[in-house]
Parts: sequence; structure tokens; C-alpha cells
Amino acid sequence: QVQLVESGGDLVQAGGSLRLSCAASRNILSLKRMGWYRQAPGKQRELVARVTIIGGSTNYLRSVKGRFTISTDNAKNTVYLQMNSLSPDDTGVYYCNADTWQDGDFWGQGTQVTVSS
Repeated sequence: QVQLVESGGDLVQAGGSLRLSCAASRNILSLKRMGWYRQAPGKQRELVARVTIIGGSTNYLRSVKGRFTISTDNAKNTVYLQMNSLSPDDTGVYYCNADTWQDGDFWGQGTQVTVSS
């Protein structure tokens, strides 16, 4: 089991920045991957960014490349999503995901990001 607690969502103007945090209940070095997904109203949940814990490889949704950065702090068992140059299209509920080696994956409760134009 992994409990995930997200924070950092807010209302921000277009062009602004936010940093989302996701604190895991166990050592993230025991996990396979951690990622951020988002879901806009009326749309499917989509992968925004993901990091492989061992090795640190990352992948991003094409529309956020160059603007968003995913990172981890292993000492704090936390994954971050730095979001810059936000646009209204980035609005949605952002969910943290932890992919384990043997127990499937787990989700946080989500944090709302709203970007006003």
C-alpha cells in the first residue's frame, strides 16, 4: 500500500507558475515509477509527467514539454511537478500516481489547478 497526499494546487493567472507536491507514505526508492496525471472537465485523465525511480528517466505530455518539470526528493519521499508558463488549457485536477513493482498502482486524492486567462 502507498498513500499519496498532493498539495500545491491553486488559482493562477495565465503565464504564472505553480509547484505541486506529492508526499508518499513509504520510501519512494521502493517504487517503480511516480507520475502526475490530470483530468479536465469532460475529458479523460491523461499522463502529464512520469519519472522512473531507478535511473531517473522522465517522460512528458507533449504539450507540457519545456514548461513542466517532474522531480523527486528521496529523503522526503516526495515527488514534485514544477509548472511554468501555465495556460488555461492546463486547468484540471492533478493526480499523483505511484506504480509499484508488485502491488499495482495507487492514486492520490487530487489537487485542483485553475488557470485564468
